[in-house]
Amino acid sequence: MPLALLALAIGAFGIGTTEFVIMGLLPEVAGDFGVSIPTAGLLVTGYALGVVIGAPLMTVLGTKIPRKRMLMLLMGLFIAGNLLSAVAPSFAVMLIGRVVASLAHGAFFGIGSVVAAELVAPSKRAGAIAMMFTGLTVANVVGVPLGTLVGQHVGWRVTFGIVAVLGLVGLAGIARLVPELPKPQGVHLRHELAAFKNTQVLLAMAMTVLGFGGVFAAITYIAPMMTHVTGFADGSVTWLLVLFGLGMVGGNLVGGRFADRALMPMLYVSLGALALVLALFTVTAHNKIAAAATVALIGALGFATVPPLQKRVLDQAHGAPTLASAVNIGAFNLGNALSAWLGGIVIAAGFGYTSPNWVGAVLAAAALMLAFLSAALERRDSTPSAATVADVREQRASVHH
Repeated sequence: MPLALLALAIGAFGIGTTEFVIMGLLPEVAGDFGVSIPTAGLLVTGYALGVVIGAPLMTVLGTKIPRKRMLMLLMGLFIAGNLLSAVAPSFAVMLIGRVVASLAHGAFFGIGSVVAAELVAPSKRAGAIAMMFTGLTVANVVGVPLGTLVGQHVGWRVTFGIVAVLGLVGLAGIARLVPELPKPQGVHLRHELAAFKNTQVLLAMAMTVLGFGGVFAAITYIAPMMTHVTGFADGSVTWLLVLFGLGMVGGNLVGGRFADRALMPMLYVSLGALALVLALFTVTAHNKIAAAATVALIGALGFATVPPLQKRVLDQAHGAPTLASAVNIGAFNLGNALSAWLGGIVIAAGFGYTSPNWVGAVLAAAALMLAFLSAALERRDSTPSAATVADVREQRASVHH
């Protein structure tokens, strides 16, 4: 694997850390600004919505710029947003900083996926995409717990300052290691938008929203579930999230490896197993050892879908993959926001802290149904029609005569 993938992974590590670390620092931020926890939660929602909006917006702006330079500009935006968060004099400015940082998120992973795929042979593309996404998964194992620890003991502003420094390291790595890739010729916005007329591209994105939504339905409410239902102490939640992150790392690498060999079967297995494990979580949540193992499994199965889904979008949007790839990253965040909302609804309705697991299981099962539908449509489109076969026979007959 080229060294340039390491630079992309470092950028992904910084982005993953800033996205998730805020969840562990909400009480500190809320206390400093004198706002309620639900109000502070806007820092999570604002970031997710910024990714959804920023992914297509920044990618469209980047169609006229060589990909390496665009990646560097996006890292610059990420650094600026985190610095603004670190020095924010008010909650409103902090929220602006979060949104500014989020605008870089979708386009960085979207353009980065295309660059990663171009750096290797076609047979290794899903593995290269997975290598870049390793930075995002490792952030959940190392960056988020350490960032939370620093924020709780030294101050949350220090955490965001460190994340900005990580962005600088990523920027330097991209400048030094990523080769100058020529800007694709003849690619216009109309050309990029045409990819969204492809049913297979839309189905892959819907699978992304539902499949990853299944993961976040459960994980968003992991703290109250593990403390009130399983009986873990509050301090154990950090280590449970580390287990989730370790599962993500393993699942991401396995998903990347097998997606290059058998993409659709990899999706069937991972989505089917994810739906089953999420349903079982309503039972295993009542036992500490079983709950911890299930949390790791959800991370592994959830992220095993990421490289194949991202590669599926790249393959189906061939010729104009950049915008579709970036929008698919926005789809992950749309899934996060949708599932967190649905999970909150079932808890508020009085079904208990384990009820979001059923929401997740249904979402993952729906994604599996879409995977079967996608494969069936692909088989239908690739099977020659009777008229085509007759034409070929006629041509052969005329050649023989």
